[in-house]
Amino acid sequence: MMSESKVTIHMVASLDGFIAKKDGSVDWMHSTDSYEPGIEMTEKYINEYLESIHCYVMGAKTYEHARALGWPYGDKPVVVLTHKTLTSDKPNVSFYSGDLSELVDRQLKPKYKNIWMVGGAELTKALIQQELADEIVFTMVPVLLGSGLLFFDTIGVEQKLHLKDVTAFKDGMVELAYDIQH
Repeated sequence: MMSESKVTIHMVASLDGFIAKKDGSVDWMHSTDSYEPGIEMTEKYINEYLESIHCYVMGAKTYEHARALGWPYGDKPVVVLTHKTLTSDKPNVSFYSGDLSELVDRQLKPKYKNIWMVGGAELTKALIQQELADEIVFTMVPVLLGSGLLFFDTIGVEQKLHLKDVTAFKDGMVELAYDIQH
């Protein structure tokens, strides 16, 4: 088993904590703001960032959104957690409906160093409750939606975090990276 493996919860949300509007749309996720001292998200920057990720995990709704919006995950392994019968024309996509700790600890961590959970409020909650996540990377879009689907709803446990990095981008988005303290 790779001792260096880690599970990162990555989420893009509005400043008021929503990951989608009430109708499920995410068209607000691209910022038109301007913050001059910020880092520019060049193609090189994005590619280097994506290269550091070895496997993605997501819920069924995120998977369906990703398919509809254009597949951003390339050929990296993607595991979709679902109880639905879904199909994919991509050989790198697999579907899983069993025990979450079995998936993370016995199937993913031995094979992948950097595992990213990229969508799903219920999945985020389960990873935190079961102490399966190692860090949270939260990208905040400069918008207040007022309502919608929350990034964190009632998790039911207090979780201490350690701020390890803050990155401000030229488009006004801010990325906060926290280690989860177990």
